[in-house]
Amino acid sequence: MINQKIVLASSSVYRKELLRRLKIHFETMSPDVDESPRMNELPQETARRLAELKARAVTAYFPDALIIGSDQVAVWGSLRLGKPMNHENAVKQLQQIQGQEVLFYTALCLLNATTNRMQVKQVPYHVKFRQLSERQIENYLTIEQPYHCAASAKSEGLGIALIERMTGDDPNALIGLPLIALIDMLSVEGVKLI
Repeated sequence: MINQKIVLASSSVYRKELLRRLKIHFETMSPDVDESPRMNELPQETARRLAELKARAVTAYFPDALIIGSDQVAVWGSLRLGKPMNHENAVKQLQQIQGQEVLFYTALCLLNATTNRMQVKQVPYHVKFRQLSERQIENYLTIEQPYHCAASAKSEGLGIALIERMTGDDPNALIGLPLIALIDMLSVEGVKLI
């Protein structure tokens, strides 16, 4: 195994929890980046650019590390679904997407700060939401308060009750860190988990 520090360029508790599943030692640092989409930028392009930007943002602090950056953009039709940040916005989001399919684009970047080698992969995930009553929406938001989650739902928690169907290659991508792709990327850098 390569003796290189691994750094998660994120302050997300969900990404930290996912990375802990791999039983590797890692550090975290919150990247200071502007996450605004650019004019005419496709959602998957935004996710990819931000994953790369987040990884690069912490290289000055960890010049010899393997740095993991990840970003997710949720889309319903042509509408981007950001983090609602409050109850009122979350109600509106869930009212819009109930009974609809939402596409989550999760981009993953592994940057070897020593060699400047960057691996990037986009992992899409489709989520079909159930038809929801106003009461179900209110009950869910009161219990889980997913105000920092794109599309106002946490599939790893009670939010699974809002979902009719999920389709994709890696369910971890939906939570924000595609572990299957990350394992492949780490392997390219000489990190073997088992």
